[in-house]
Amino acid sequence: MKIKKNKILLLSVFGLAISLVGCNKFLDVNVTPNNPLKVPVSTLLPTGLAGTAFANSNELNRFASTIMSVTAGTANSPSSYDRYVVTGDDFGNQWNSELYGGALINYKKLIESAEATGATSYSGIAKIMMALTFAMTTDIWGDIPYSEALLGDQKNTTPKLSTQKDIYLGNKEAAVQSLFDLVRSGLADLEKESLIKPAADDIVYGGNIENWKRAGNSLLLKLAMQISEIEPAQSKAILQEIITKNQFIQSNDANLAVRFGGQVGSQAPIWTLTHNSLFQNDLLISTRFVNLLSGKNDPRLEKFVTKPTGVYVTIDNGFAGTAPPFNNRSKYNIYVTGQAGEGPTRLLTYAQTSFIIAEAIVRHGIAGDAQALYQQGIRASMSDAGISELLINDYFSKNAAEVSLTGTNEQKIEKIITQKYISLFSNGLEQWNDWRRTGFPVLADHQNAAGIDGTRPVRAVYLFSEQQRNPNFPQGNDVPQSNVRVWWDVK
Repeated sequence: MKIKKNKILLLSVFGLAISLVGCNKFLDVNVTPNNPLKVPVSTLLPTGLAGTAFANSNELNRFASTIMSVTAGTANSPSSYDRYVVTGDDFGNQWNSELYGGALINYKKLIESAEATGATSYSGIAKIMMALTFAMTTDIWGDIPYSEALLGDQKNTTPKLSTQKDIYLGNKEAAVQSLFDLVRSGLADLEKESLIKPAADDIVYGGNIENWKRAGNSLLLKLAMQISEIEPAQSKAILQEIITKNQFIQSNDANLAVRFGGQVGSQAPIWTLTHNSLFQNDLLISTRFVNLLSGKNDPRLEKFVTKPTGVYVTIDNGFAGTAPPFNNRSKYNIYVTGQAGEGPTRLLTYAQTSFIIAEAIVRHGIAGDAQALYQQGIRASMSDAGISELLINDYFSKNAAEVSLTGTNEQKIEKIITQKYISLFSNGLEQWNDWRRTGFPVLADHQNAAGIDGTRPVRAVYLFSEQQRNPNFPQGNDVPQSNVRVWWDVK
């Protein structure tokens, strides 16, 4: 299986090779050069799964983790991100090759092929993952090609942008299906008898459909919490529905996590970017993240972050001096990279789900024990990081204030989100989502901040190439810059 999986993952690694050489080649969001008419579902599934994981943990993660004070940049793009500088020259490969021309087109083809062959298990998984990947894309850029995207070059090469509100909530008049309904459609497919069933080609769950149902429901929880500030009533209703259903991720074994190969050419992008690439010198762990965990006596720190000299060697965000030598730097530890680059990339987890439900109880008044869910999230994260139950219990007994929810609802939410931020280490996009949505954790401004108004970016800027070739994109002064909030960001 490992050999087979590594061959499949080479398709994703090709995307990394493009990004590493700085290529910004034109690619229509409706067209992919690697788009054969007939591909087996057993090939499309792992390619799509690896593609979403790759997009989540490659350059977009370098950007988000850096502006979220988890990593710090020393050169090239990360040093710009560290000073809040982001432009339409950034993320061309991510938009073109990893998202629209990668994972998303794979899921579209997978759905079409699965529906033609009665492979409802495959179409169910594809719809859930397409919703997750589109959510990732709209959360980064705001309004994006959605209802008119992925239609093919014979139908529409200049798709209109769907509003983020329509993407999340749907719009029948505009024929826009909501992300929630896309996930629900996937879950409905998983309830049907499938003529073809995934097995080893499902590189997440090995064909365990019950786990995919749990992942789909955890995704609904995540999406509902994302709109909690802008659409509180709808957010509460969906959260209540899924919590009552009680079929979401409830163990680390059910985490939606994608593993990569352990050999050169098939490794996780975080491993490659920090251990074996032209840009491995560009990044290290931020002093601020290490200080946060040190101040909490958190045992996850040594599992998350390396200390090759026996101590943590980091720099502050926005630091303009000489960076420490590469071999002395604190980088991602094997919790993120694996022993030899196998990862995994954690897309949805037990800890994350627990924190979402804890917040739902506090924020919306949904029945439940927020304290128990909060502690469950901390325990799940520590266990996933390799902390023994004995040491976890010891931490809880010695740090009662940290593991207890006290104070006002706002103070409780701050504690929940701060612990969630820690648990999301290496998933910078989700850390950024929560910070934009809630304002937590409270982060000090970076040194030498530049960018727009010297403020931390709250969106990525549309690609210059898309602005130039597609008249449906905002033009001129109407292009939203990095200081313009996306629809759900109203905190």
